[in-house]
Amino acid sequence: MRKFLFFFAFFCFILIFPVEAQCSMCRAVLLSEEGQEAAKGINNGILYLMAIPYILVGLVGVKIIQIYKKKQSKV
Repeated sequence: MRKFLFFFAFFCFILIFPVEAQCSMCRAVLLSEEGQEAAKGINNGILYLMAIPYILVGLVGVKIIQIYKKKQSKV
């Protein structure tokens, strides 16, 4: 099981591919712009908003594991 978790973490954190996440309406408006700076800003904002829930769930999971291990060591 530890090998699976190691390889899962490896593929999630090491093999990161750049992505563009936009709805079709945003893409149509932003592609018509010359400098593409607004499109880069929109993409970064979308990725930021997408990452926050995963980080929060991960932090809650770590805290639960810490509490569980603390209770196990008392028994």
